[in-house]
Amino acid sequence: MEKQKTAVYLNLCTIAGLMGMAWFIWYGVQNQIFVSQEALEAFLGRFGMFAPLFFIVIQIVQVIIPILPGAIGCLGGVLIFGPVWGFVYNYIGISIGSILAFLLSKYYGKPFVRGIIGVKNYEKYIGWLDKGKGFDKAFALAIFFPVAPDDLLCYIAGLTKMSLRKFATIIFLGKPGSIFLYSLGLTGIMELLKHLF
Repeated sequence: MEKQKTAVYLNLCTIAGLMGMAWFIWYGVQNQIFVSQEALEAFLGRFGMFAPLFFIVIQIVQVIIPILPGAIGCLGGVLIFGPVWGFVYNYIGISIGSILAFLLSKYYGKPFVRGIIGVKNYEKYIGWLDKGKGFDKAFALAIFFPVAPDDLLCYIAGLTKMSLRKFATIIFLGKPGSIFLYSLGLTGIMELLKHLF
């Protein structure tokens, strides 16, 4: 009976959380928060000293509901908060979001994952499960490289027998490199565009 109450409570929290995230995405799209670094900076500026916390929440959301452009978040973090703190806030938000995506996938299974990432993406990446133990190595490599669809792969990883401890270790060790490369690359491109135009 206690287990059933816990499951109902968890389901309600998950639904409420996903609805809150969906509302935030709708609000962000309506107010064009996610279209540019300037728009994101203007939005975060309203929160004063709580801006870093709110930015971390945005990064968590963009991992759990992978329809927001992650590139804007990473670049925005570096340009708004500077290279050091931008990297830190990106790392914290993306790591927490990745772990939550993994746990949601573990708990709710394939139908939930298919609903979150879409049938097309699900069919495209579900084949990774056929790699067996090789999935862990392929996943670790994908997490390190910035161009991999790592948000989607976090959900796929939740469908494997991978433990939370192993998953978290891969995220904590692999994410710094990819976030650094991603942020550095995007910042370099932005600087180049500024000089050209």
